[in-house]
Amino acid sequence: MSEQQNQLNIEISEEIAEGEYANLAIITHSHAEFVIDFVNVMPGTPKSKVKSRIILTPMHAKKFMKALIDNVEKFENINGAIQDLEQVEIPMNFGGPIAQA
Repeated sequence: MSEQQNQLNIEISEEIAEGEYANLAIITHSHAEFVIDFVNVMPGTPKSKVKSRIILTPMHAKKFMKALIDNVEKFENINGAIQDLEQVEIPMNFGGPIAQA
C-alpha cells in the first residue's frame, strides 16, 4: 500500500476552526461510551452552558487519553511544568467586579 493511500483528508469549516473556549470538562460514561461535556464557566454568571459534547467509544477514549498525556509531556518539555489548579491561587473574580450572593 502506498503512502498516498494511507493519507486521511480532513476538512474543517471556518466556524469549527474558530473553536470554543472551555475551562471545565465533565466526563461521564456507560458500559458503551464516554461522554465529555466542555463548559465555559464564568464567575458571577448563575448558569453555564455546555459548549460542546464529544461522545467516544471506550477504546477511543483511552486512545484520546494517551494522546493527551503525550502532548502534555511534549508541551512541558518545551515550556516547563504546567501547574495544577490546586497549586495556583486564582481570584474567583478574574479581575472583574466581586460577585455578591
